[in-house]
Amino acid sequence: MMIEEALKEASRMLARKVDRPRYEAELLLAHHLGCERIRLHAHGDESVNEASSFFTLVERRRQGMPVEYITGRVSFYDIELEVGPGVLIARPETELLVDEAAALIAAGGVETVAEIGLGSGAVSIVLARKFPHLKIVATDISPEALGYAARNIARYGLQERIFPRRCNLLEGVEESVDLLVSNPPYIAVSYELPTPLHYEPKGALVGGRRGDEVLKEILVTVREREIPRVVCEMGYDQRVPIERYCETVGLPVPRFYRDLAGHDRGFSIVDTK
Repeated sequence: MMIEEALKEASRMLARKVDRPRYEAELLLAHHLGCERIRLHAHGDESVNEASSFFTLVERRRQGMPVEYITGRVSFYDIELEVGPGVLIARPETELLVDEAAALIAAGGVETVAEIGLGSGAVSIVLARKFPHLKIVATDISPEALGYAARNIARYGLQERIFPRRCNLLEGVEESVDLLVSNPPYIAVSYELPTPLHYEPKGALVGGRRGDEVLKEILVTVREREIPRVVCEMGYDQRVPIERYCETVGLPVPRFYRDLAGHDRGFSIVDTK
């Protein structure tokens, strides 16, 4: 079977199952062949070795497994990360979290950053690459996630600037923190997850009965530790609960940012006192 024939068949198999069947077929075939996706466009008349193995990958995707788990990698911001079962897949909307944090860092006064929920290392790695002066202490409760993060941190040579710790919230962090960043679990237990999310670690997605419980724990930590800056991702419907909770615990009024669809997607708080 030729490359173009394989792509057409894979696209047919993925039709009505994914939003971009041809694109994902190309991702999977490039992974199978060990080449860049762009190479497929110029070599459509070449044969596909072990085509049956390629279609096994396509069938996994057709059944709902995230393409990132199949290929073992995800693109985020300007980097590529190793991912797999046991670690949350970094998503484009979290790039907005990076932008919000970067704006606060660029304004000055930030030397030490803490991240709650390191995951694959996406946020910490991008920030460390953007700002060479930063020290980042990053926590996660998942040993699987910390394993992926360690490999990704090493890939970009950041072992002397990003320090992963296995603990809840900031329980294992004694350093003074200038900025806290987090993409915590914020989905409610009652929410029916789409099939691909069933493959990802539930603990990195579901934040409790209402969904905002972990976010509120983070806000309490910010207040107790007197952390002057915080940026968090959140659910599109959590603006009002977050505003009210900040008032309850005595934090400044948060500034909310929106995603490309116009939904509230996160917030930042700067305490100027």
